[in-house]
Amino acid sequence: MNSLLYRTFRLYYDGFRNMRLGRTLWAIIAIKLFIMFAILKVFFFPDFLSQHAASGEEAAFVASEVLQRAE
Repeated sequence: MNSLLYRTFRLYYDGFRNMRLGRTLWAIIAIKLFIMFAILKVFFFPDFLSQHAASGEEAAFVASEVLQRAE
């Protein structure tokens, strides 16, 4: 039971269990990641493929764009 995987798990488990300030920092990190990936994506990264390719023809559109830009 003293395998490297088990000892690594226990190290992190004990470390996270005994944190006080770290919990607050992890909460801040989680909130920032949520803002970056959920909220900013909606406003700054529209679904380009659905606007420019017909339904079911997405693969052909991407292939043609790649070939045009490679030339």
